[in-house]
Amino acid sequence: MTPVTRAQSSLDLFSDDQLTNPYPGYTRLRKQGPAVWMTRHQIWAITRHEPVKAVLADPTTFSSHNGVALTQQANEAALAGTVLGTDDPQHRRLRKPLSRQLRPDAVRKLRASIDKRAAALVDDHLAQHGPDTPAGIFDAAALAGHFVADIVMDLMGLALDTRERLITSPRAMFDLFGPGNQRWKTAMPIAAAMIEFLKDAVSRQTVRPDSWMQALYRAADRGEIEEADVVPLMLAYTTASMDTTIHGLSTTLYLLATHPKQWADFRGGLVTADAVFREALRHDAPLQGFGRRVTRNTRLNGVDLAAGDQIWVLYGSANRDERTWARADDFIVRRKYTADHLAFGHGVHGCAGNHLAEQQAISLLNALAARCTTLEPASEPQRALNNTLRGMSRIPIKFTLAA
Repeated sequence: MTPVTRAQSSLDLFSDDQLTNPYPGYTRLRKQGPAVWMTRHQIWAITRHEPVKAVLADPTTFSSHNGVALTQQANEAALAGTVLGTDDPQHRRLRKPLSRQLRPDAVRKLRASIDKRAAALVDDHLAQHGPDTPAGIFDAAALAGHFVADIVMDLMGLALDTRERLITSPRAMFDLFGPGNQRWKTAMPIAAAMIEFLKDAVSRQTVRPDSWMQALYRAADRGEIEEADVVPLMLAYTTASMDTTIHGLSTTLYLLATHPKQWADFRGGLVTADAVFREALRHDAPLQGFGRRVTRNTRLNGVDLAAGDQIWVLYGSANRDERTWARADDFIVRRKYTADHLAFGHGVHGCAGNHLAEQQAISLLNALAARCTTLEPASEPQRALNNTLRGMSRIPIKFTLAA
């Protein structure tokens, strides 16, 4: 049993109000302690940077097996045996087939083609308002979505009809990680239908040769993974690398538009694109939380946790921890140590596609900086509420073209 002296809160982490503006609630939780018992959800919220990092670094004590999602149904039906829902050695085995493609040196080889895509797509979005017009409006969410989805789908080598389904449906998967609320209930049939569609639509014959999908099939031929693992792996990599990067990149553009001094510092060469992106991820993490299961009685920063307890690792709160960063609620592109953010996770379950995500951000931000002198909000963005993702579905940004 967990101790009666535990800090506890009745905050609903997944209510519309909390998802719309989570940070005041996170501040209150961090003040209560490093781990707070959430009475509504019957889980521990891990609130501060160092405890979150410690949890992610210890998968033996804090397991992904039967713990990533907050419902047993999602853990068993959607995540059992997947790269997200397993620990080593199975996790390492599932992650290995695409490890070469996601290494920094492999991503560097893609830089020229990603730069070219970014330049062409930025030109296209800005030109929609007339080539002779010095100012106009573009949708940062649409720009980031188009850019990231095109790159990921092309690398995967998926057929066009499969691409459309994967672009429109994966956010339902992220709703499944949360509690069994209405968003979860709406998402379950969408996610189930997508998985069944992919099992039928994706095969050796439908994917492009020399693609990441073919690399997965070759790994199955070598006996490194089962052929039944191929489609779930593809789904995990595409959903994880698309939606989080899209939200992270579009939020970066919004933050730059709402902080003109930060945009000027970046455009003036005082800070690099990768540093800007990392600070945006720290400031407003696209993945706000993930679950883990406690495997043995343990103590975390003075708080006793019992074997079998469910915990919710709050990346969004950890990245605003004033114990780690001064002025943690401010967006400061020249901030030091932004690489310490936890938006990509940490440890063996850290985001495998983080180098690709950063390269996409670098290419798109540099392309915009070369073409636009100013960015500013054109109207209020539209928030897209999700149990675990944080982002916006529409972000109108006004721009002024460089001379």
